Amino acid sequence: MSSLGVTRHSFVRRFRAFAPVSLAVLALACASSFAQAETMSGALSKAYGFSPDLNQQRASTRASDEGVSRANGAWRPTVTGTATAGGQETRIQAPGKLTETTTFPRTAGVALTQTLYNGGRTGNTVRQAESTVMQSRETLRLSEQNVLSAAAAAYMNVLRDTALLTLQQNNVDVLQQQLKQTEDRFQVGEVTQTDVAQAQAALAQGQAQAFTARSQLQISLSVYRQLIGEQPRNLEPARPVDALLPKTLEEAVGLSQKQHPQIQAALHAVDVAALAVTIQEGALLPTVSVTGSAQAARDPVSSGTANQRSEILSAIATLSVPIYEGGVTYAAVRQAKEQLGQARLQADLQRESIRAQVVAAWGAYQNTRLVIQSYQAQVRANEIALNGVREEAKAGTRTTLDVLNAQQLLLTSRANLISAQRDQVVNSYALLAATGRLSADVLGLKAVAYDPTVHYQQVKDKWIGTRTPDGN
Repeated sequence: MSSLGVTRHSFVRRFRAFAPVSLAVLALACASSFAQAETMSGALSKAYGFSPDLNQQRASTRASDEGVSRANGAWRPTVTGTATAGGQETRIQAPGKLTETTTFPRTAGVALTQTLYNGGRTGNTVRQAESTVMQSRETLRLSEQNVLSAAAAAYMNVLRDTALLTLQQNNVDVLQQQLKQTEDRFQVGEVTQTDVAQAQAALAQGQAQAFTARSQLQISLSVYRQLIGEQPRNLEPARPVDALLPKTLEEAVGLSQKQHPQIQAALHAVDVAALAVTIQEGALLPTVSVTGSAQAARDPVSSGTANQRSEILSAIATLSVPIYEGGVTYAAVRQAKEQLGQARLQADLQRESIRAQVVAAWGAYQNTRLVIQSYQAQVRANEIALNGVREEAKAGTRTTLDVLNAQQLLLTSRANLISAQRDQVVNSYALLAATGRLSADVLGLKAVAYDPTVHYQQVKDKWIGTRTPDGN
């Protein structure tokens, strides 16, 4: 358990209302003092570089970049080379005469085709591919937000569950002492067997709660390992990212409508759908292309007495005007228009969805700040109450059950305060994500930033080659 500890003085400041808990965790921190402390910033930096989910989305964005290169290919000519070789035997039967000829024809040629005009479909397809790239980048930003938000929650869950386990273990120690004192008082006739049974039941409950807390900590450790890429060691306490948050709900909503990746991705999807309509309409317009070819043929005869040679050079312009294609193109245009309408409605839906998320995140964050104050007051009051009940029990005016109930109330209030302090940090990251600003750059993480524009510039105008920029 030494690897789960948090730092000494900072933890005491963070959880100063929990003297028993702080001392126990201080012991854990001292046991792991030789290990370098992990901070929230450091953990998020590791998640930013390690996350398989984020890395696969980066690969998806790179794949989208190639769509622009493919679309640009329609501007370029296509060149095809051909070659043939074989043998041919010809027999001509005439009256009184049989002529036999064996030839071995050989041909080689090259053809170049260049589209000059196709109803604007090439330009619109390029612009559509570029919008798809932008949409993919927003999806990448959303994935980054989700990864960092989940990693922050995992970090705080380990801190919370470590403190809760320590709290429950301390409670078991206190209940064991309580049981021993009750048994001693029973021996001298100060209390009854009922009091002993009540103390035994409370101890059993406390042990069960400690087992549950240990199990929950193991779950949080596994999630931390999954998201961060390594086991947590000597975690520093974390604070809410107050400095990065908007000051008012109206400001938070306004930021989200401008910056949230889900909204931006939906708007790029509208652009993609609008260009799809234009592309389909372009299929109703004429197409102009030019084809140039060069071909050389040789037809040697088996006897070697004659060789036929020929060379053909051609340049042909073609105008293709669609007249009627069974209504397929018209149906495609109508379908694209309906899909455009759907994309616009989806963008509106995303705006309202994000607005609701911001309002909920704002309310949750503000609520935790008030809840913490209430729980702190509750802890102080329960501490005073427990001390008073214990003194009254010594005087014989309170029962063992009264002491156990007071101790359970204090335990619950301390656990609630620990959870609320965890929620405050996690909710601050959730609010930052709801505004669309949770990123490695905004958080100032010391991690190698991934720039999707680098790969895009490397491939968008690439004419030839099967290797990716990283050498695969």
